[in-house]
Amino acid sequence: MAKQYDVIIIGSGPAGYTAAIYASRANLSVLMFQGYQVGGQLMLTSDVENYPGFEEGILGPPMMEKFEVQARRFGTEMIPEDVTAIDFSQRPFRLTTDSGEYLARTIIISTGASAKWLGLPSEQRLQGRGVSACATCDGFFFKGKDVAVIGGGDTAMEEANFLTRYANHVTVIHRRDTLRASKIMQDRVRKNPKIDLLMESGVIDVLGENAVTGVRVRNTRTGEEMDLPVQGVFLAIGHQPNTELFKGIIDMDKVGYIVPVEHTMTNIPGVFAAGDVTDHRYRQAVTAAGDGCRAAIDVERWLEDQGEPVTVENWD
Repeated sequence: MAKQYDVIIIGSGPAGYTAAIYASRANLSVLMFQGYQVGGQLMLTSDVENYPGFEEGILGPPMMEKFEVQARRFGTEMIPEDVTAIDFSQRPFRLTTDSGEYLARTIIISTGASAKWLGLPSEQRLQGRGVSACATCDGFFFKGKDVAVIGGGDTAMEEANFLTRYANHVTVIHRRDTLRASKIMQDRVRKNPKIDLLMESGVIDVLGENAVTGVRVRNTRTGEEMDLPVQGVFLAIGHQPNTELFKGIIDMDKVGYIVPVEHTMTNIPGVFAAGDVTDHRYRQAVTAAGDGCRAAIDVERWLEDQGEPVTVENWD
């Protein structure tokens, strides 16, 4: 018979781990499905210097290990598997993974969002070594350097302008002959003396062995190739929320981000969402953690409102 938990958390980034810490400390029985890629996007991040409490900074993977240890300390059970099927038609909710079926009185979805990449082997190899998808996170490390931003929308323009606070020069590379960004964002970029636009161009390779030394660019109209020397490459071609499993069940916007209807609760009572899976604007570890806290508190209060006692076997 499938075991039942007060709350099952799907996802193991800052939102999921923080939700686990709060829910476990509230004497709820908590199971987390960490996924086969444990730790979320921070496992691909090098130095994290903007999370409070780490005055010297910390690497992404050790930071996630600390989150995990803290959640385990309060009794959270963890399984490093993906959820493959869900049944939210009635409570307790039913989840299926490779190891079997599990029941939950409540669910917290914290599956995050993934940056869109070009799909180049060199790009993957140099992630955290000059290739990034977050200027806010990593721009500080490129003081006085030349960098490239790939993309043509508002996000690319925002990232390019932000990077001029640190970088010596920024080149925006876009495949088309016109930008997709709003006029005001285009004007800001065009007026910034530290930014150049390289239009009708696509990156076909990221150069460098242990660190980025440049990008190879191909003109989409003429086919001509050139090498652009840069020390940083920032992808700004969008993010994709990891919500495929919940489509047609949970209310989402047109991109696929979950849209909560009451605080962190979704359109299905008892199902909550936290972190980047609901956030297309900030996408920071600290905001995701805050969301995880909110979701766990909402779960506890919602169960109290239902008049349902917590699972006694998890009490200390």
